[in-house]
Amino acid sequence: MAIKIKTQEDVELIRKSSDVLSRAMAEIAKVVRAGTNGFALDKLAEEFILDNGGKPSFKGYHRFPASLCISVNDEVVHGIPTDVAYKDGDIISVDCGVYMNGYHGDMAYTFGIGNVKEETVKLMQVTKESLYIGISFATAGRRTGDIGFAVQDFCETKHGYKCVRELVGHGVGKELHEDPQVPNFGRKGDGSKLPENCVIAIEPMVNLGKKDVYTKRDKWTVATQDGTPSVHFEHTVLVKSHKAELLTSFMAIEKAVNENNELVKV
Repeated sequence: MAIKIKTQEDVELIRKSSDVLSRAMAEIAKVVRAGTNGFALDKLAEEFILDNGGKPSFKGYHRFPASLCISVNDEVVHGIPTDVAYKDGDIISVDCGVYMNGYHGDMAYTFGIGNVKEETVKLMQVTKESLYIGISFATAGRRTGDIGFAVQDFCETKHGYKCVRELVGHGVGKELHEDPQVPNFGRKGDGSKLPENCVIAIEPMVNLGKKDVYTKRDKWTVATQDGTPSVHFEHTVLVKSHKAELLTSFMAIEKAVNENNELVKV
């Protein structure tokens, strides 16, 4: 396993990809509501990314057919956008990547539409908080197991949810998925040692019920085995000696969420 250390130039290029990505996700946050659908969101995101000099990282990746992965309710990740209208009470996990100047950025955000069940809103809040807890352990000299343990301990031990085991975070750079793998579970001191100036995507995928998942017949969409909701949040981060640096940002997304009266604020 070779973890790629990024130069300052590399980091700035990833930052540019991540900026376009963050702004594309904010455009999605402006229009997510009951009655819209994945096709509309996918078209919006692709046009915004292309208009801003990037390319969607996911479209064509291992033949994935869309620019966004959109996973609804009990779907965990890799959902293919459809023309099915979203309903009041749905949660919509949107995962997106942008490729620009030879480098990728990667992020995910879960939106709640209207009257989402209280237990699901709590899952959204805890999963989002676990992302930042994981990021706080993304410092040089730590190991991927330290991040995974922190996320798992917060979600499972403290709150009784379950972290998905089959899908993990990863390095990001010239390739969308690089070393190391960054699980959302694990033991302190296990896993790959993180060097300063590596870039990783940390992405908790947390289920309300059991941890077990399966892949649907489309061979992409991963869903919970027991049909309970799943939530996904993700940032691309730069590992530094004292504190990880966010390369993606939720600021514009959350401004849009706060101004969209149909969305849950978490």
